[in-house]
Amino acid sequence: MTRNRTLARFLVLLWMCVSAGPLIAAERVVSINMCADQLLLALAEPGQIAGLSPYAGDTRLSFMADQAGDHRAGIGTAEQVVQLDPDLVIAGRFTRRATRDMLSRLGYEVMLLDPARSIDESIAQIGTVAARLGAHDKGAAMIADIRAAMSEASVSADDGPSAAIYQRRGWVTGGATLSEELLALAGLANHGAALAPGRGGFVTLEHLVRTPPDVLVVADDSPTADDQVSALLAHPALNALFPPERRLVLPERLTVCGGPSLPAAIRWLTSEAERLQLR
Repeated sequence: MTRNRTLARFLVLLWMCVSAGPLIAAERVVSINMCADQLLLALAEPGQIAGLSPYAGDTRLSFMADQAGDHRAGIGTAEQVVQLDPDLVIAGRFTRRATRDMLSRLGYEVMLLDPARSIDESIAQIGTVAARLGAHDKGAAMIADIRAAMSEASVSADDGPSAAIYQRRGWVTGGATLSEELLALAGLANHGAALAPGRGGFVTLEHLVRTPPDVLVVADDSPTADDQVSALLAHPALNALFPPERRLVLPERLTVCGGPSLPAAIRWLTSEAERLQLR
């Protein structure tokens, strides 16, 4: 039902765009949100990109970090945006509201992106951004690649092994999330929905050990901690309960945002599930 509503909203938006006539593609675009950075880098022509957020080049979190180096990054304040004088600013729902409001009051067009909670929502977002950038062909190709990866990977998770995504500081991804949908495509049932309420939360090591999933999903397979916040993932209790053959590696850059990373995320998870002989 949720997918149908999302698709319906997207079709209405598409109809409105067609009815109003073709949009003039934005010529100078600034992103002040990391997920918007990735859509912009994947869909826009290089000359359209006037600036990117401070996180555009973060190789741990951004799937498109390697492509960000040719563009000005570090843009996050209204003052910085005004200096670049774009005709479109792309922000996220959790971008500082005062910044968004100031830019709107100054007359800048601000496109606000919600976090993608499902593949369908991400596809709708790709269509919206592509239309505003005049990148219809690139948008269609990205969506086709996502659908192809889904078709290649799709299996039933009803009788599959349970898995929990356990991140730095003990954060567990809950239910009704993009990550849960990705796990299902790899044939894995999201145990995180039982461990953490809503869309996720912090889960103590003791709680995880008492009610463990079949597989632990981690961002990297390093057996040691690089810093204090990742020390929990290298705890001896976790290492004993989840040896390498019960750990599935899923880099954060593949799941923090939807959009360009989705085909790679789906194929990566499928490959990891096959490596552990879970499929």
